[in-house]
Order: sequence, then structure tokens, then C-alpha cells
Amino acid sequence: MHVHHGARRSGSTRVTLLTEGTYPHSHGGVSVWCDQLVTGMPDLDFEVIAVTGTGREPLVWDIPEHVARVVSVPMWGPAPDGRAPRGRSRNQLASVYEQFLTALLDPAAEHGFADALYAMARAAADGTLSPFLRGDKAIGVLTAVWNRPGLAVREARPTLHDAITATALLEHALRPLATPPPEDGVAHAVSGGVAVLPGLAALERHGVPLLLTEHGVYLRERYLGYRTAPYRWPVKAVVLGFFRLLAEETYRRAALITPGNRYNRLWEEQGGADPGSIRTVYNGVDPGAFPPAGPEPDRPTLSWAGRVDPIKDLETLIRAFALVRGQLPDAQLRLFGGTPRGGEAYRERCEALAAELGHGDAVTFEGRVEDIKDAYAAGNVVMLSSISEGFPFTLIEAMSCGRATVSTDVGGVREAVADTGLVVPPRDPARMADAALELLGDPERRRSMGEAARLRVIEQFTLRQTVDTFRAIYQELSALGRMWTPETAEPAALAVASTGSRAG
Repeated sequence: MHVHHGARRSGSTRVTLLTEGTYPHSHGGVSVWCDQLVTGMPDLDFEVIAVTGTGREPLVWDIPEHVARVVSVPMWGPAPDGRAPRGRSRNQLASVYEQFLTALLDPAAEHGFADALYAMARAAADGTLSPFLRGDKAIGVLTAVWNRPGLAVREARPTLHDAITATALLEHALRPLATPPPEDGVAHAVSGGVAVLPGLAALERHGVPLLLTEHGVYLRERYLGYRTAPYRWPVKAVVLGFFRLLAEETYRRAALITPGNRYNRLWEEQGGADPGSIRTVYNGVDPGAFPPAGPEPDRPTLSWAGRVDPIKDLETLIRAFALVRGQLPDAQLRLFGGTPRGGEAYRERCEALAAELGHGDAVTFEGRVEDIKDAYAAGNVVMLSSISEGFPFTLIEAMSCGRATVSTDVGGVREAVADTGLVVPPRDPARMADAALELLGDPERRRSMGEAARLRVIEQFTLRQTVDTFRAIYQELSALGRMWTPETAEPAALAVASTGSRAG
């Protein structure tokens, strides 16, 4: 666990941001959003508990003075310190773990998940959970549970190798529970999933109110990711069972849930969130930082900005571009943005696809750009081809720059664009190409759409609105947290739910 220390002031509201794979260790939309919140509220005290890959990731953002500390919690890398429990405490932990696994695999036993999770959180705090999960006893417990008669997973004949794999994945996923959770203020999870674990522990132990903001829907993205993961079904059943029940527990226990769009809200309600505790807060940009982009390029150009990642579905964009080029041989596609570590193979696959379709010369991967405004200015039309999005920053930035856009109908895209751009189904190169050709062929329509897009950002999606909304939420929840005592735990939770509905 790596800790970066700043100063802590007394008396100011304290917010602990809970992140995974984003701020302050990487660039990208969610990290930009976190940085905007932190720098926009110098009057509050912030801390960050950041779930990272190996723990060796450098800080890529300047950490302001009012961030008292950044704790990095590596999911991979060396095993955490601690000693395996013995004797009676080992048997107790084994029976808690059995209850936990039974909840993941047996629909009739799901109600046992929360108690087991919090008992395991106490073991993690004592340093015994990770060593227990790395021992033979844990593997034995899983083998016994999933071979019980009547369980669906048993039909898939799980092997010892499956048990070892699933246990290792759970051990890594539960590592954030070993981090000392915040003891006061507000815990703000900026994604669902494992980042929330210290927040749930803080709520259970110290009554710290939990605020959840999901940009993409974490559970949906796990389902998308695991569909193609190289694990056998029994392993997926365990891991996806964990992510599903964790999402439901998070939705149930969060004082307030602030999705970035209405689409996420539907997932959250389906996951058991009380509609009264959900309040949509759109991402905002500073229209001054993204002024009108000025003259368009002379050569017909489609531009794209983002991180090079399968969820951005650049293959569909490249296939659509090949169709555009069939009509406009002079057209080019410029792709701006870094390739995250581990994503190199994906970028090579995209480059190979462009070459194979005969357009390698017209498709350029330009890497990270010094000023992202240049990426939007580079195109006559800005494209977004993702298969999953929250409320996409690149889209509202491009709109603020006054560019017409073509985007896929995912997440909050339609809410962002309304009629100031064209929206097409995801994974449909033909429809995407038609929309791009329609705009490339009509300069007047591009201009009026671009002007309407900028106006829409100024009216609805400014950074000032976002920061002011979250400052008010932090102060509201912080006051609630101060009322908490173990005896009033239930009434406080009820009070929070009603606060949420008032805010909605």
C-alpha cells in the first residue's frame, strides 16, 4: 500500500474519493471528472483511496494541497502482509466464507451475502483474510459448496483448477477490504465494484455515509468483459455472482446515488436501489476551456478522441470509415488518445484492420495530444463509436467546441446530444458511415448543428453546475454522518433515504 501525504485541516468537511484504475494514476474521462471536483472545491478536505493494478503506478495528476493523502491499494503485485488464522478463528472464517460462497452460487441463500461480507471485512482488517484465501482450506470450502446437489454450477463439473482460479480472483478482488476505511466525513465511490469495498466497511464500522457515482454501469461492463474472458463457466459464476451481489448491496446501502445519466438510473433501480435515493447529476465542462474550434480542415476528416480500448469499439469506426472512403476517396480518419498499458495488442488489431480494408494510409493513430481541443478541431465531424459509456466527456467537449458529432446510442449519449448531432446504433458500421457522409456532404447543417451543440453545453452541462451540486451533497451527507451512533444506525439510514428523495 503506497501513501502520498498532504495537509489535513481541522473543521472542514472531509471527502474520501474511492477510485479504481482512474484518478490519480491515469488519464481519461473519470480521472478528469475527479480532478475537476477536487480542484473545484479547495475549501473541502479530500483523501483518495485508489485501487490500482500493481501499486507501482505513478501519480499522473498534480495533487492539490487540500488532498490530505492518496492511498494506493494494489489488486495485483505482491500479496498483502498478514498471518493465516489458526484453530478456532480459522474454523470461524471458513464458515463465514462458506456462507459467502453459498450466497454467490445459490439464489435461495443470497440474503447471507452482506453479513458474510462484513465478517470478512473484519478478518481483512486483522490481516487474516488474504492469507486464508491463499491457503488450501479456502479452496476446499469452494469445492464443497459448488458440488452440492441441486446447484446449477455443479452441472458444469467444476475442476480443482477452476476452484484454484476462482479463489485467486476473489482473493485479489477483496484486497481493498484490508485498507483502513475512512472514519468520518463522506465516502464518495466514483465507480461501483471493488472500489466501494472500503466505503461499505466505513459505513458498517463508523457510520460514514456512502455516495455512489457510476459513470459506466460497473456490473454491465463486468458482464461484457467476462463474456469473452478465458475462464470456464464455474469460475465466471462465482466472480459474476460476487459483482452482482456487491452491486446490490452498494445500491441498498448508499445514502445517495448520483448517476451521470438516466440510462444508468434504470440499471441501478433494477439492482434494487430505492428510486428516492437516486439523483441524476450530469458531467460538466468549462465552456471557456473548450471555445469554438474555428475553421474546419480542408480535407474531409473524421476525428475521434479517447483511450484506445475495446469498449470504444474502434473496429466499427474503422469499418464505417472504409465505407465513407468508398464515396469520398480523399477522406481521412484521425484517432487521438493514449493506449493504456496492456492495450497495445488492441491498437495493433485496429491498425491491421485498417490496412486489411485497404485504408491503412488514411487512418492515423496520433497518440496523446498536448491539447485535446486540437483533436476536436482536427475533424469536420467528431465521432464516438463506444459500446458502453456513462455521460461521455469527449462528446460534450466536442459539442462545446462547436463541432457536429456522430455517436452511438449508448449510456447517456442521446441525453447529451439531443438534436445537435446524429446518433446511430452501436456496432453498425453502415449506419455510422451513412450519418458521417450525410454531415460531410452538408457544410451548412454541420455549422448550425455545431452552434446548437455549444449552446446546449452552456445551458445544461457546465462544470460550475456540477461542482456546486456536489458541494451541496457533501455538506448534506456530512451533517447526516455526524448524527450517526451504533444505536441510531437504522434511523440515520432512513433519514438519508428521505434526504435523497428531497434532493431528487
